[in-house]
Amino acid sequence: MKSRGISIGLAAAMTLLMSSTSSFAVTEISWWHAMTGANNEVVDTLAKEFNESQSDYKVVPVFKGTYPETLNAGIAAFRAKQAPDIIQVFDVGTGVMMAAEGAVKPVAEVLSEGGATFDKSQYLPGIVAYYSKPDGTMLSFPYNSSSPILYYNKDIFEKAGLDVNNPPKTWPEVWEAAKKIKTSGAAPCGYTSTWLTWIHLENFAAWNNLPYGTNENGLAGLDVELKINAPLYVKHFQEIADLAKDGVFRYGGRTSEAKQIFLAGECGILTESSGGLGDIVKSGMNYGIGQLPYEPEANGAPQNTIPGGASLWVFGGKSDEKYKGIAAFFKFLSSPDIQARLHQVSGYLPVTLKAYEETKKSGFYEKNPGRETPIIQMMGKAPTENSKGVRLVNLPQVRDIENEEFEKMLAGQQTAQQALDNAVSRGNAAIKQAIGQ
Repeated sequence: MKSRGISIGLAAAMTLLMSSTSSFAVTEISWWHAMTGANNEVVDTLAKEFNESQSDYKVVPVFKGTYPETLNAGIAAFRAKQAPDIIQVFDVGTGVMMAAEGAVKPVAEVLSEGGATFDKSQYLPGIVAYYSKPDGTMLSFPYNSSSPILYYNKDIFEKAGLDVNNPPKTWPEVWEAAKKIKTSGAAPCGYTSTWLTWIHLENFAAWNNLPYGTNENGLAGLDVELKINAPLYVKHFQEIADLAKDGVFRYGGRTSEAKQIFLAGECGILTESSGGLGDIVKSGMNYGIGQLPYEPEANGAPQNTIPGGASLWVFGGKSDEKYKGIAAFFKFLSSPDIQARLHQVSGYLPVTLKAYEETKKSGFYEKNPGRETPIIQMMGKAPTENSKGVRLVNLPQVRDIENEEFEKMLAGQQTAQQALDNAVSRGNAAIKQAIGQ
């Protein structure tokens, strides 16, 4: 009888333990991302801090490769009915995600249903507009928005006899400084750039108030015809091609590869995302920051830059509990102290106005010259039809076409005019096919 009493007591204890465990079950939220280096460390830190701030949810970050690789992995996972809860998608994937109706749940809905107050006026206007429907519904959470800026190696500038406190402001000034760096022997090359498509086409268009394509670059309609073979584009790319032929410009690759050339001290000037700052700071380089150069022949330039970086999209078909957790996580990411720290550590823009104001009040920009530059570039002027952004249903594919033509140009196989004419004809055909025309 005694042994039976012990077994009954043990069973009761086990039942109590199991019910207690299930009542405290933690809901896991998967977050696929494309952050590397210093920015990957930021992702891990944010997830850890959120997980430690409460006991109901656990965000699990998973690195899935480059921006294009992460987007492709997400599409494949969705088709296999194994989509993550949150996926980081770079800016050019916005049109792809918007077209996937039913695959995603608008972040505005996730926040409101999760009990979080959503007020789009809290966010930087240029950023929230890009990631919203025409009716203003925010579709994704702007986690790491950036603006392209100019970085320069002050030690190389000094060796070349250039003014370390006066970075070039126009493209002709960049070309002259780059030539001086090369000819003086201060560095093997003068200038390099990441993301030729984003910086030298999409932002070149906005910053110089030039049309990238019809229908407000795709924001006003899906049927877009590219305008990137206009004279100022041709002039700009022919100048790059000529510099490449002389070894003054060095091509690094289609995405952010050129940053490594700059970090290695091989080139004195780099145009790159403001989000590349973390790795530059970490390198210990004596660096400076300047605004994105503009084309002095363009009327009204400089205008405003457009956001790059990426946003966080939420897949549809998840449980209510998952959505509550995602809302809590996004609320955590939106807090002024988190946004201010993310901005100050990574170089990405603070997505909320309050975080920007708090950073300004703290004296951060006075102590760190140039760090406000990407925000001023984006918010300095009200956007025009040419400078709201670029949104195509197949922008990643169009970028691949443009890159293929640029690479032939840089290899000396064609002129800038030929490269851009080919990019327009091939790009227009791809757009029409993507929209079913």
